[in-house]
Amino acid sequence: MNREDLVRLRKARDRMDREYAEPLDVAALASTALMSTGHFQRSFREAYGETPYGYLMTRRVERAKTLLRRGDLTVTEVCMAVGCTSLGSFSARFTELVGETPSSYRARSHEESAEIPPCVVRAYTRPRRT
Repeated sequence: MNREDLVRLRKARDRMDREYAEPLDVAALASTALMSTGHFQRSFREAYGETPYGYLMTRRVERAKTLLRRGDLTVTEVCMAVGCTSLGSFSARFTELVGETPSSYRARSHEESAEIPPCVVRAYTRPRRT
C-alpha cells in the first residue's frame, strides 16, 4: 500500500473518531478516502487490522463505556448517544468487546479508576477484540 492511500485512509479513520455518533456508512467513509467501497474496505482492513465497521463500533463502545461509568444515563440513552440505532446490536457488540453486558458494566463500581488520569483510563479500558 502506498503512502497516499494511507493518508486517505487516515482521513476516513479520523472522521470515524470525530463523528462516531453520526450515521456513518461505508460508502460515505470510502468517499472521504476517495476510494471505491470495496477497495476502501480491503485497504482499511489491511492497514488497521479490522474492518471499517469494526473500528467504528470499537470507538462507539469506547465512548459508551465512559458514559456508562458516569451512571446518569440509561443503557438505551447511551446506545443512542453513541450513534447506535439498535439496542440489541449495541449490547451484543459491547458484550463481545468488553466481556460483560452494558447493564452490568454500568451497575458495578468504577471507583478504582476514579483517581487515574482520563488518558490512562482510556488506554487501559479501550475495548479489544479477542
